[in-house]
Amino acid sequence: MSEAQYRRLLLKVSGEAFADVDNSISPRVVASLASQLVDVAGGLGVEMGVVVGGGNIFRGTSPQAAGMDRSSADNMGMLATVINALALSDAVEKRGLETRVQSAVNMEALAEPYIRRRAIRHLEKGRLVIFAAGLGAPYFSTDTAAAQRALEIGAEAILKGTKVDGVYDRDPKKDPAARRFRSVTYHEVQLASLKVMDETAISLCKDNDLPILVFELLVEGNLRRVVCGEPIGTLVHGAAAHLDQAEIP
Repeated sequence: MSEAQYRRLLLKVSGEAFADVDNSISPRVVASLASQLVDVAGGLGVEMGVVVGGGNIFRGTSPQAAGMDRSSADNMGMLATVINALALSDAVEKRGLETRVQSAVNMEALAEPYIRRRAIRHLEKGRLVIFAAGLGAPYFSTDTAAAQRALEIGAEAILKGTKVDGVYDRDPKKDPAARRFRSVTYHEVQLASLKVMDETAISLCKDNDLPILVFELLVEGNLRRVVCGEPIGTLVHGAAAHLDQAEIP
């Protein structure tokens, strides 16, 4: 398929995806991500929002935060997402696509405040909207922020860009016998504790029948393939299915 199968999407990118072995923010990774976003949002005309994590710099639940008050640590993690959002915005704009960074924490010198109707208007004008600072409150992950923002802007699906090529029954980096699934239901994700998004995010998607497409982001062209409906990665959805039927040998 060469035509986009979606009108509006929300891409969730973890903070770890921004990093490589030596850098907390890898220029190579940011350039690859920016090029793919320009290809899809600019080339295919898909309205794209992006929620970025900050785990490559600081995460409130990481060993870095040991001994810290959880609220303070999470506030630091929110600031880390703003750094990633600004890096991505710069790379995308250098490739000719207009962006807006919207922050859930007020910092007007760096980003717009998050306003739902303004975000939708930016999307309608063909701008890439990058959502930073999670939900602006501690104890909520950027996975939950992605589900919330996707629902608020009327996205047709969440694209979860990761470093692996889908959802597995266990960590494929540790166990070569790990099984990957073509599709799985929200209920099965919860029942088997599969690593997709956190429980709150999955519950939000389940309650609102918002599909999640999990795929390997940093393979060149994969974002376009997912948007055009090619069968890569794993679909998380609400229809009845069984894990064994969805398994990829």
